[in-house]
Amino acid sequence: MNEQPVRSVDTDILRIAYVEYGSAVGWPVILSHGFPYDVHAFDEVAQILVEAGARVIMPYARGFGPTRFMSDAIMRSGQQAARGCDIVQLAEALGLERPILGGFDWGGNASCVAAALWPERIGGLVSYAGYDIIDVRAGDHAATPALERVCWYQHLFQTERGRKCLAEHRRDLCRLLWEEWSPGWQFDGPATSFD
Repeated sequence: MNEQPVRSVDTDILRIAYVEYGSAVGWPVILSHGFPYDVHAFDEVAQILVEAGARVIMPYARGFGPTRFMSDAIMRSGQQAARGCDIVQLAEALGLERPILGGFDWGGNASCVAAALWPERIGGLVSYAGYDIIDVRAGDHAATPALERVCWYQHLFQTERGRKCLAEHRRDLCRLLWEEWSPGWQFDGPATSFD
């Protein structure tokens, strides 16, 4: 599949950058990536969907790639309802009628939240995530040590130290996580999605 240009559309608070494949009259699909990936996580899937007649939209999530807040005055949030709303507003801005949502990790979470809070606007859902909708209150309770070990980076990101680690060592940190999650993956060069 040929590389498509990055486009953007404005919503209430974001200028959402996205890549689009397929016919404008195809059945709409929005594929949402997780951390530390980007829209290219769906390159192979997009081709299969386009061949089946889909119009595939792959947005950069808030905080990723060229997606930007419309104003410096807007409060930054990674809260799950905000990310779910981003998907619904993207669909609305593009004039998509009841798109099928697909995602993993943060993108799976955002897709599940969008489908749960705005079911009349969503045509279907495919999610591959460890946390489809987060029970925020349950997060206050300790998990088993094995699960806490897997989630170490989430705890780190809740601190100023974690913000600094991500800012100063983004590629190393993202590569470490990627290697833990995809041990068979072979890197050919620098993974630009880490940036």
